[in-house]
Amino acid sequence: MDTNIKAYIEKNKDRFLNELFELLRIPSVSADPAYKNDVLKTADAVKNSLIAAGADKVEVCKTACYPIVYGEKIIDEKLPTVLVYGHYDVQPADPIELWTSGPFEPVIKDGKIYARGACDDKGQMFMHVKAFELMMQTNTLPCNIKFMIEGEEEVGSNNLATFVKQNKAKLKADVILISDTGIIANDTPSITVGLRGLAYMEVEITGPNRDLHSGLYGGAVANPINILCEMIAKMKDDKDHITIPGFYDDVEILSAEERAEMAKAPFSLDEYKKALDLSDIHGEEGYTTNERNSIRPTLDVNGIWGGYQGEGAKTVIASKAYAKISMRLVPNQNSDTITKLFTDYFLSIAPKSVKVKVTPHHGGEPVVTPSSTAAYKAASKAMDATFGKKPIPVRSGGSIPIVAMFKSELGLDTVLMGFGLDSDAIHSPNEHYGVFNYLKGIETIPYFYKYYAELSK
Repeated sequence: MDTNIKAYIEKNKDRFLNELFELLRIPSVSADPAYKNDVLKTADAVKNSLIAAGADKVEVCKTACYPIVYGEKIIDEKLPTVLVYGHYDVQPADPIELWTSGPFEPVIKDGKIYARGACDDKGQMFMHVKAFELMMQTNTLPCNIKFMIEGEEEVGSNNLATFVKQNKAKLKADVILISDTGIIANDTPSITVGLRGLAYMEVEITGPNRDLHSGLYGGAVANPINILCEMIAKMKDDKDHITIPGFYDDVEILSAEERAEMAKAPFSLDEYKKALDLSDIHGEEGYTTNERNSIRPTLDVNGIWGGYQGEGAKTVIASKAYAKISMRLVPNQNSDTITKLFTDYFLSIAPKSVKVKVTPHHGGEPVVTPSSTAAYKAASKAMDATFGKKPIPVRSGGSIPIVAMFKSELGLDTVLMGFGLDSDAIHSPNEHYGVFNYLKGIETIPYFYKYYAELSK
């Protein structure tokens, strides 16, 4: 099998890259209605790629917003079935001026593919399509396979749960396989076994009924921007501990032994600071950097605006100020509960001189995936086969809310076998994905199927 895989990839690697480039050129930005036609065009492109790879019953399934692409290959009903999930939508490219090349004009520089969606998640999703093609062309597909590729992940997967509930028979499987995560390093493979949840909202502060002259009214009326900043500052104390009453009540506390196991993962604080151009780190007192971004909850302002932002000066007191705030959650926390706690607290600290509106956007639950299953063991053996090292189980700071939903609705565990790197700048200008990582994913995925079929007997 090893010879077949490597020979097929070597023969077709240029085509694999060119086909990914075609997908990356389509600006499938789900957050911006201006790109609606491009998102729909991408769904059709994914459909065509699945058909070309050898999938059956491929369809673009309508939802209340963007469609879900489904395809399958059932070779024997008695064999285990793997359901592959991915997404074809991408984040907005803003700020465009910070890109060193066009966000939708993919190029390879220093062995990396630069484009929006290169890693998150077109590149990683497309690895599965090409690995499936490889297994079909080399007659080595040992399991049944189903694909469910959505177009709304970057805006909260609002219609995915409805689709899943309505299509449980179609989606019947034994395990879900996702590549929307990463590895520690190209010489240190890892498998994600934990994800944080998410509670995301927008706040609006209103003061006077119109923008006011800051000389005539300054000091006499509430300035919504000033007040918003003061309210946000009250959300944390001087130890970077979140001050919302009840926020930590349900937080999972890891034992000293569990924290010691986490600390075994290779990590250089100096390299971390250098990569981010930081003179020092910052975070909740009493926890390491890797603990702060994985097993501890957070509260961050993702955007803040109000008042005059054009060239030159305009001395006004704005009528309104806004912020977008997200909280990453850890096991046992619930996104609805945290949303209510945040809302109640935010309203309670507002002065009477302003009006406050809190609008929840979307949320998701934290999850820990089991590492004792046949599927996890298959993923571990697969990475060991291609990297030459047994992967380290790690908890990620990111959120994939649909993992918990898949468990509750389909009763299925998920294997999070991603190949990205923390340095890939996902959601940022100059997002990129290593050519090594893309091809290594295509090489590794067939081994997962091989070992899963063997371990499931």
